[in-house]
Amino acid sequence: MGLAAAARAVLLLLAVAGVLVRPAAAEIKQESFKDDSRGSILFEKFGFGLKGTVSVSVTGAKASSTLARPEPTQLGFFLLSDESLFEAIYDQPAPTDLNPNPESSPTCVLSSPYVSTLFTFADLDDKGYYNKTFPISHPDEYSLFFANCAPETSVTMEVRTDMYNTNPDGTKDYLSVGMASVPGIYAFFAVCYVVFLAGWLYVTLYRNRLSTHRIHHLMSGLLIARMLYCISAAEDQHYIRTAGTPHGWDVMFYLFQLVKGVILFAVIALIGTGWSFLKPFLQDKEKKVLMVVIPLQVAANIAAAVVGETGPFLQGWVTWNQIFLFVDVACCCAVLFPVLWSMRSLRESSKTDGKAARTLAKLTLFRQFYVVVIGYLYFTRIIVYALKTITNYKYRWVSVAAEEVVTMAFYMFMFYMFRPAERNQYFALDEDDEEAAEMALREEEFEL
Repeated sequence: MGLAAAARAVLLLLAVAGVLVRPAAAEIKQESFKDDSRGSILFEKFGFGLKGTVSVSVTGAKASSTLARPEPTQLGFFLLSDESLFEAIYDQPAPTDLNPNPESSPTCVLSSPYVSTLFTFADLDDKGYYNKTFPISHPDEYSLFFANCAPETSVTMEVRTDMYNTNPDGTKDYLSVGMASVPGIYAFFAVCYVVFLAGWLYVTLYRNRLSTHRIHHLMSGLLIARMLYCISAAEDQHYIRTAGTPHGWDVMFYLFQLVKGVILFAVIALIGTGWSFLKPFLQDKEKKVLMVVIPLQVAANIAAAVVGETGPFLQGWVTWNQIFLFVDVACCCAVLFPVLWSMRSLRESSKTDGKAARTLAKLTLFRQFYVVVIGYLYFTRIIVYALKTITNYKYRWVSVAAEEVVTMAFYMFMFYMFRPAERNQYFALDEDDEEAAEMALREEEFEL
């Protein structure tokens, strides 16, 4: 039972992890497997409505074993609903003398009463071909699995999968029930960023042009990248919904995801150093942070693209997912160091420069920025992840909307606090404030 328990644990891991990377979109996919010996392979996880359909086509399927000839009924495809997930994994009875038939062995998930077996290798023709469409009678979120319960057996096959809902007008909808509104969400925020960008360019290029620094132009680039990201995401999800394929928009999606990620972390790091609006140069340690953050962001987005465009059926998919999470967390940590260094530097300079009020204002601003950055990173990495996990599949769009709302709020805060102005929060101070600022600094209200 040790192998069976391990197989059930892997099944649980894949079923839960399958929803955490990208929105649930069942693109029409065709994948090849050669000498694959995994006990279970997760293809898709999809939320079905009242008129859901699963289509599976298998070509050139064959199984080979180092032991006896594998039993065809021990290899096959099945659907597992979220409602039955834990029962299927943990409630299988142990083998007994009353059930000696290996074809109905309780250690094989295909024989579980909690799964819907679609077909097994016993249904294949002589050439290893099978193609059938299965209607979904009970609305729920289902995972499509391939199970290999035959010991020491490897499988070679080509698989094409289609999962979709049928609209009242008869058209197919390849987006999960809870993700149908996602294209509209991205389109709405794309329009918001267009308005945001227009207002920002008016401030930087016309109204306060003389107070604009290089960091403000880089922030303009960030808004452009974010706007293009939302546009490509909306088009990507729209074409997947209507046609089952992104029509090339997935390339643009990952490209602008990379660009906006790199620029965002660069802007946070550079604002943290005070580059261009407090000092015209970067120290060596600040340059090293950028040299670390930018390649890490590139690596994280490459891992995200591999995870998103392949799926859990890829060997090593879990490893790529772990790489993405680790590198993203490393970027989040590294980008905070410049802010801490600036706060420490201001703290030390306040003892000698005689400008306590200005130093206090800068410390206040950097401290607010530091707290907001941590809150933003925490929400988009932890809270959004939790929403994807705990939200009912019918409301999976909530995590996408929440992430976009918080991102917009963070951008508005950052751009407002560090906007170009002749008398910004750094210098809009009177000499009367010096005494109060010195007392605040002495009381170490901003101790790191």
